Amino acid sequence: MLFGILITIVAKIFSLFTPKLIGNLVDVISNYMSSDRSEVTQFKADLTQNIALLVAAALLAGIFTFFMRQTIINVSRYIEYDLKNEIYAQYQKLSLSFYKTNRTGDLMSRISEDVSKVRMYVGPAIMYTMNMVTLFIVAFINMYNKAPSLTLYIIIPLPLLSASIYYLSKMIHIRSTEVQQYLSTLSAYTQEAFSGIAILKSYAIESLSNEEFQSLANTQRDKQINLTKVQALFFPLMLLLIGCSNILVLYVGGKQYMNGTITEFGTIVEFLIYVNMLTWPVATLGWVTSIVQQAEASQQRINDFLLVEPSVQNPINESFQIKGQIRFDKVHFTYPDTKIKAINNLSFSIDAGETLAIIGKTGSGKSSILDLITRLYDPDSGTVYIDEQDVSKVNLSDLRSQIGYVTQEAFLFSDSIRNNIRFGRLSASDNDIIEAAKIADLHNNISSFAKGYDTLLGERGVTLSGGQKQRMSIARSVVKNPTILLLDDCLSAVDTKTEERILKRLKPIIQAKTTIIVSHRISSIKNADHILVVEDGTVVQSGKHKDLVNSKGYYQLIYMEQHP
Repeated sequence: MLFGILITIVAKIFSLFTPKLIGNLVDVISNYMSSDRSEVTQFKADLTQNIALLVAAALLAGIFTFFMRQTIINVSRYIEYDLKNEIYAQYQKLSLSFYKTNRTGDLMSRISEDVSKVRMYVGPAIMYTMNMVTLFIVAFINMYNKAPSLTLYIIIPLPLLSASIYYLSKMIHIRSTEVQQYLSTLSAYTQEAFSGIAILKSYAIESLSNEEFQSLANTQRDKQINLTKVQALFFPLMLLLIGCSNILVLYVGGKQYMNGTITEFGTIVEFLIYVNMLTWPVATLGWVTSIVQQAEASQQRINDFLLVEPSVQNPINESFQIKGQIRFDKVHFTYPDTKIKAINNLSFSIDAGETLAIIGKTGSGKSSILDLITRLYDPDSGTVYIDEQDVSKVNLSDLRSQIGYVTQEAFLFSDSIRNNIRFGRLSASDNDIIEAAKIADLHNNISSFAKGYDTLLGERGVTLSGGQKQRMSIARSVVKNPTILLLDDCLSAVDTKTEERILKRLKPIIQAKTTIIVSHRISSIKNADHILVVEDGTVVQSGKHKDLVNSKGYYQLIYMEQHP
């Protein structure tokens, strides 16, 4: 960047030789025309010399201008690259609660639109600012040395220019912030509409969605036009002020030439070129100011996320090898975003290699138990232990890498089936992937596709059925070969026969791992070593299947409903 700024200064210095050389050419021609024209040879030599210097200065200015753009603009692209990576890394560090209070469209806007605004500041804005500053300083020195009084007349419009810029900059900053904030709202709405397009179509509310989008777009348009109206004042104002300077050069310079204060006619021509050379930098001053204001608003929005500290952090870098024993000790947990109490004084334990099943009403806290084990959240009080180690004090990466978590809602990426399964373990071979798919009772379905395992899935796996998505998530966890396997109602979208086949094939795998199964189906959990019945975040019943079936309570009621 510093090298680029240096090149910018050199490029402008060379470009500012042009007015002086043209002024010299005019004086050479003027002097020759007013003489007896006997010194033809000297006239040609002076003319040739000035033309050669003019061409050389133009070439050098062009070369340095090329390198100026190659350095400063390239730097801005590297900064854009680094900033996007920094934001993306921060997004991955942030806790789950952050994503429940911020919309995806807003996050996308900050990593794309806002970063782009900042790049424009560290690239074009700095480059044009240095152009303008160098041009003003060098041109002013050259003009003052030639004709001090004429130079002072020319800079009369500058205080008015400064006052206008200050006032308009404040307005641009306010309106730029509004535009950027509302653009996030528009992006968030669009992202949700595209993600939920199946719902929009099934309820035939495309027209309503279109009207809502139209309303948002109209508001965004109005805000953008309000900003553009202020920005549009700059260019005419610059031209007006430059025009006034041109008139002053011609009027004042002409009078000074006529009364002999200025002795060379080329000086007036030189001053006119200087003033017009300043037209573009001064005209871009408004654009640069706008960029700076927008970048300031965008950087503030970026910082709002970069400065957020994750509520769940990795406490230590020492490696941690899981054996599989899990224990909850008087755990309480309330969701930070909704303030809903999910876990209430919960205590239980499961030995390594055992299978624990959890059943209960919707909202009883079953999934929250699994979220606490994987440290997607930390409890408000009490302790979750893995192998008698507080999970909040062990290496977070090692903890999660040794846990296979199949959530209620299967998430699939817009990639091939093969890569979606391999996501569980990137080093998995094709045979490992096929074996995992067979265990999840998915291999035959995949084989029926035209491209088999290379079949590309739509966004979020939209091309698959709910049951196929769940089975692919199971295959992904199986191929990971974790020490602890957490299955959160992951067979709810498959029929009973398919469920039986999957559980039968999972049995030898489950026996070698610590497994927690959350389900609403008795058939999924009846063979577990231990079963917990959870209500309002606490254990109300516990035991084996045969004991709970014969005891009055929620488990017996569910069993009778499912086995009439």
